[in-house]
Amino acid sequence: MNPSARRIITFTSDFGLEDPFVGIVKGVILSINPQATIVDITHLIPPQDLFQAALTLRSAYRFFPPRTIHLAVVDPGVGSARKPIVIDSPPYLFVGPDNGIFSLVLGDNFSAYLLENPRFFLPQVSQTFHGRDIFAPVAAHLSLGVPPSAMGKKLQCVEKLPFPSPSFISATRVRGQILTFDRFGNAITNVTAELLGEDRQVKVQVGETLIEGLSTSYGEKPPFTPLAIIGSSGFLEIAVNLSSAREHLKLKKGDEVEIILL
Repeated sequence: MNPSARRIITFTSDFGLEDPFVGIVKGVILSINPQATIVDITHLIPPQDLFQAALTLRSAYRFFPPRTIHLAVVDPGVGSARKPIVIDSPPYLFVGPDNGIFSLVLGDNFSAYLLENPRFFLPQVSQTFHGRDIFAPVAAHLSLGVPPSAMGKKLQCVEKLPFPSPSFISATRVRGQILTFDRFGNAITNVTAELLGEDRQVKVQVGETLIEGLSTSYGEKPPFTPLAIIGSSGFLEIAVNLSSAREHLKLKKGDEVEIILL
């Protein structure tokens, strides 16, 4: 194997688990590189939900070894004019559609290349399954040490999704919003731990609920009590011990969250 090979390929998609799509993509990769290690991040991204996919990649990508290839296929524009790309963002590569899915993992130092060299595709490319016909074989060839620049011309820019940043409405008040929910019903906001500062003496207002201070664990509050906590992804979360904050507090994506800095 090429000494520059990358053996780990992660796979994120909205393909679900009922259809054969995930298995087919893995089969294509392993047909080209039988030694590849494929790690599923998730295939339960809501259909066409690019922002959820971007958040998922942001939470996961950096916990993999250097030289990992991150394959992500949430592709509502498949078969259209949207570009297939590979992004070299050291020490990782990202393969997928140029639709903003990689918005939250890219710093200033990256290079993007158009996937246009048919040598690295399957012989027949469908209009509806580029995950199988383009992205999977490209990821496999990259894992064998083929350089990203061999895939096509270098691009000057890539698509970015707008990220709703929190804002200071006064010196002591920050307004954020709920970005998403995890499977436990915890509400993940766009307010970062860094924004709250080291002391983190706060009150959190969400809807009719006022939460005093930040907890250090979900079990710190009595059962069915709302709490605020910095989650594993580094964002402020609204949770309810032993319950779902989404259901218990009747929350939804986009709801405002106000943080009072004490």
